[in-house]
Amino acid sequence: MSSYPPPPPPGPGVGDRIEEAMELIEMELRHAIAYVNDAVIPQVRAESIVAMRKVSDTLRNLADRMDRSHQQPGPRT
Repeated sequence: MSSYPPPPPPGPGVGDRIEEAMELIEMELRHAIAYVNDAVIPQVRAESIVAMRKVSDTLRNLADRMDRSHQQPGPRT
């Protein structure tokens, strides 16, 4: 027979700690998702709308200038 003591019986230890860590991670993910949905997405939408309107105005101005330059008679030689 060997003189080594028998290994300790498996008990609540590593498995419970992993389970607790997973619960905390899931909770943090839920908080992060809620933050993105409640704060980030509305802000991005609002800023995107403003940017699209500015681009639209710029394109309208460019089209008006092109239209005016096309309508003006060029110098004849």
